[in-house]
Amino acid sequence: MRSLIGLIRTMRPKQWTKNIIVYAGIVFDGQLLVVDSLIRVTICFVLLCLSASTIYIINDLADIERDRQHPKKKNRPLPSGQLPVSMAVVAAVVLPLVCLITAALLNWRLIVIIGLYFVLNILYSFRLKHVAIIDVLVITAGYILRVAAGAFVITVARFSPWLYAVIGLLALFLAISKRRQELITLGDSAATARPIFKQYSMPLLDEMLRMVTTSTLIAYILYCIEAPSPQLAGTNLALTTVPFVLYALFRYLYLIHVKGEGSAPDEVLLQDRPLQAAILLWGVSFVVILYLIPSPG
Repeated sequence: MRSLIGLIRTMRPKQWTKNIIVYAGIVFDGQLLVVDSLIRVTICFVLLCLSASTIYIINDLADIERDRQHPKKKNRPLPSGQLPVSMAVVAAVVLPLVCLITAALLNWRLIVIIGLYFVLNILYSFRLKHVAIIDVLVITAGYILRVAAGAFVITVARFSPWLYAVIGLLALFLAISKRRQELITLGDSAATARPIFKQYSMPLLDEMLRMVTTSTLIAYILYCIEAPSPQLAGTNLALTTVPFVLYALFRYLYLIHVKGEGSAPDEVLLQDRPLQAAILLWGVSFVVILYLIPSPG
């Protein structure tokens, strides 16, 4: 039982919230109430959760020695000994097989996306996470693949490419924020705990963060203007949601710069009430615009 609990902890169930982005295609294409599409995307969500958990297991196996030197990560199941290495290896082999076989039954394009997701993240675990800038770009690519998975598993007709840009930039924003806070938290031991921090500095990360924050907001505004959905085309309705996005970005910057949070974006999103309120209001507003307001003409 102790080992099973350790395996579940290593699979990071709390991180599964990141895969909710897979529903972007069905929501923004106006198919959220189509039962068949919703079921297919939900299965895709489960497969992506298992895929992500596999990567976490592989990543922890690769980093087991370094994690033992980390002030917090040393308490993870693998470095602490709660989860046997042999059990982690078996899970890292079985879970991908389950994901790929199930994906084959659902949609052949989903096999390609999940396969790319595995390859990209394995490369990240063993090499790319040690290459400055490429490391955060790979994390961004993972989110874009999640969105593509949700869009490909159903037939979407009104999915704007600008949404890929918005989600990719937002993922990059969170990845850079996390790097920045980790660098602050680890202090002088940063390079020892993670060699990648030898290649980063606070001025560089702050400059990257400023650039990505601005780009994210601009891309979102362009999506609101150019979105092909009949409820949005030719109207300014989507622009009414911009203040919620702007507040959420500013709130997150406030949390990392003033409160010193942000080293774990999922924890920030699950704990900060004002940020949750902004995201909820944004989501409700967009759902009302897409599903409750009649399309013009």
